[in-house]
Amino acid sequence: MNWETGTENKFKVLISKIPVFHRHITESVVRQKAAELAAKRSATEVGEQDVVAAFFSDVPSPFYSMMLRLLEQNGFDYKKYGYPKNGKQ
Repeated sequence: MNWETGTENKFKVLISKIPVFHRHITESVVRQKAAELAAKRSATEVGEQDVVAAFFSDVPSPFYSMMLRLLEQNGFDYKKYGYPKNGKQ
């Protein structure tokens, strides 16, 4: 599935900042989940909301604070999509 250009560019920068030993698996999992979420909402492109939801769907607890920091530093406004849920911050 195609991606919105701005979203994909921000995602690529974010991925480049993830520790190298986690980078490939994170990119693969998030790309797949984001595409699934975009398809579920009948979108023709993966958008920011899909990437945000994909990150929040399965991030292991030890990496949660790093994920929040990376999302914020790379222009992903996760709060406008209702994250974090369940009061987890």
